[in-house]
Amino acid sequence: MREAYIERKTRETEIRVRLNLDGTGEAQVNTGIGFFDHMLTAFARFAYLDLDLQATGDLEVDAHHTIEDCGIVLGQALREACGDKVGIERIGEALLPMDEALVQVALDLSNRAYLVWTLDCTDGMVGEFPIEMAEEFFRAFAVQSGLTLHVKQLAGKNHHHILEAVFKGVGRALGLALHLNTRYSGILSTKGVL
Repeated sequence: MREAYIERKTRETEIRVRLNLDGTGEAQVNTGIGFFDHMLTAFARFAYLDLDLQATGDLEVDAHHTIEDCGIVLGQALREACGDKVGIERIGEALLPMDEALVQVALDLSNRAYLVWTLDCTDGMVGEFPIEMAEEFFRAFAVQSGLTLHVKQLAGKNHHHILEAVFKGVGRALGLALHLNTRYSGILSTKGVL
């Protein structure tokens, strides 16, 4: 079973994540940040992951710690649930439209953590979510899961639409990368290891 349960408690946040890679896209998310909950729910749906993420944080300070720490814990859960990565497609990509916004995502579950983030929207808020924190979330997620992740905005003006295209696009690409290939049972690498 490709599942994981991770708990992390610091002086700033307390986060619990239960993740099932072979789910149907069901999500129960509560971070105290409504837009972030909406984005994580969309991410899980488009990746076909079952996700239960419960977080409490020092939102009276700001949303930074909660958002970044959710990326850390979700990345740790993904790494654990993937195990040795035998039989997975490993690489996924998506071109995701959301009204006027268009985002391109490519990723590799390579154990080589790297984030390339090319978005025009970097400042402001969507609800209680600071736009700049999307990059911090995905950096933490990529580092902890060992994911190479490229996110590029091709079009868009509405910040909500752009960020929603990003979360859905990463979810879609991740779902493709996690797919079990029945034609090949080893690790998809010319080296034989990741």
